Amino acid sequence: MSFDEKYFSTHTYAGISFAKYSQYWWSNRFFAVLARRYGRRSARLLEIGSGLGHLVGQLEDGFETYGMDLNHWAVARSKPIVKETHLQTASAQDLPFVDSSFGVVIIKHIVEHLPDPARAINEIGRVLEPGGILILATPNLDSLLKPWKGDQWIGYLDPTHISLKPPAEWFGLIQGAGLGLVRAFADGFWNVPYVSWLPNSVQKLFFGSLGGFQAISTFVFLPVRWGESVIVIARKK
Repeated sequence: MSFDEKYFSTHTYAGISFAKYSQYWWSNRFFAVLARRYGRRSARLLEIGSGLGHLVGQLEDGFETYGMDLNHWAVARSKPIVKETHLQTASAQDLPFVDSSFGVVIIKHIVEHLPDPARAINEIGRVLEPGGILILATPNLDSLLKPWKGDQWIGYLDPTHISLKPPAEWFGLIQGAGLGLVRAFADGFWNVPYVSWLPNSVQKLFFGSLGGFQAISTFVFLPVRWGESVIVIARKK
């Protein structure tokens, strides 16, 4: 499957509300807060897989921002959204930047799509400056509630998720690229329904409350197994 307009409308953005205070909005705000918290202000920041530009666009006031995506349609659609971000079409596995170019690199739900994610992570290690920060998110094979979903788990439903790995393997690839782990945590249980006998609205409140609180408060506390995604903060040595 190619990452074209059809893919974005049937997978990445299917059923997504872009409205302020939607789940999508809170997620982008959360990652923007992480970038500001861990990254050096005014540093050059790259988002790999910038999609429609909603995340990288939030960071223009504190960083010199760059966004890249493999999809020409997404890059074109993001141009009206971002104001100062440098945009281009490129592959995560062959970053078109010189060594030590960036103080922050964000790669949010991209590595699972790549045929060679180790190469992409090594490329990130190459373009990060010493002390630079990586923020990575990917589906969590160690999620406590994944067995409840079986083959309907969110990570399995996208046919382009060709590189799913347990968190320990991602940690090893990141460390192998010359980065030290700063923080690893989860995003909560938002992939309802988990049980058939309880209304989805109740399940969103019961299972999703901790992840929602973390996203809104930006107070990071969920252990790695307590969520459908694992999020890693790492620093180049």
